[in-house]
Amino acid sequence: MQLTITKSDILKPKPDDSNLGFGSIFTDHMFNMDYNPENGWHNPRIEPYAPIEMDPATAVLHYGQAVFEGLKAYKTDSGAVRFFRPKDNFRRLNRSSRMLCIPEFDEEFVFDVMKQLIALEKDWIPGAPETSLYIRPTIIATDHFLGVRASYTYRFFVILSPVGAYYSEGFNPVKIWVTKNHVRAVRGGIGEAKTAGNYAASLYAGEEANKNGYTQVLWLDGVHQKYIEEVGSMNIFFVIEDELVTPMLNGSILPGITRDSVITMAKKWDVRVSERQISIDELIDAHESGKLQEIFGTGTAAVISPVGEMKYGDRVITIGGGKVGPMANRLYQVITDIQYGRTEDAMGWIEEV
Repeated sequence: MQLTITKSDILKPKPDDSNLGFGSIFTDHMFNMDYNPENGWHNPRIEPYAPIEMDPATAVLHYGQAVFEGLKAYKTDSGAVRFFRPKDNFRRLNRSSRMLCIPEFDEEFVFDVMKQLIALEKDWIPGAPETSLYIRPTIIATDHFLGVRASYTYRFFVILSPVGAYYSEGFNPVKIWVTKNHVRAVRGGIGEAKTAGNYAASLYAGEEANKNGYTQVLWLDGVHQKYIEEVGSMNIFFVIEDELVTPMLNGSILPGITRDSVITMAKKWDVRVSERQISIDELIDAHESGKLQEIFGTGTAAVISPVGEMKYGDRVITIGGGKVGPMANRLYQVITDIQYGRTEDAMGWIEEV
């Protein structure tokens, strides 16, 4: 395939790096590519950022056939631009695509295109501490058809957004709320795919948590409603008697890239790591006995999100005195130091533009 590049005649003003929120500002250009059965993936192009025109019968609007990823471009103090494990994101996007009956794409080609898009938009990459350029690759079904079947046509697009901290709290403990009335996903469904429907399923409980003063929802399994799965849109970790514990991947939990990075780094430090079922009752008991030392979430957007308070039913517990724990702090510092080039990447996780 031959990539075409059309540059915008009118460039937007760049935002102030010190005032960035998350996901509300977008750059001048985007990547688009189309699919149909006759040509496969074709017509790859970088062009000015613009709305996508849709027929009211477009399949994604009715049946939710959509997958996406989230990764970042980081600027180092020397001005170099780098990605953190980007090829893992594209592998996972193809995995999600298979689960949603979406045709797979050439990962190497798309990665090369993304680097060209980032090079074109390099002036949009913020340079203030802990800021980055968020990258959102997405694939949507585009058939004009009402009927429950996989679409025959698709649009692959990538948009870019300069961002600051995901949470207004920054790298400070958040409060989480355990829902007893809602579930996000069940094994055998699409909970382990990064697809729009999983996030739609989380919204109602998330709103309820926010109304009660909590930042995120801690999800329990959809069958027994006792085993911990994820927190909001992140994987979840616990430090119990110096052991790092996280729910095992069971078919309803997203295999997070930051999750894998945390496990790999902890093992390198000779920390005991356990991927297993952990129930909410076990967690409460660990807190009551003084064994629960830390809770934190992991994900691309926030990297590490320490938890200082958790509510389960009528019980409210404080973790680590409501402060950032030593494990969360160490992991956050090491991973972000690798991402921003402040320390050597001994793991081979960095790709440079």
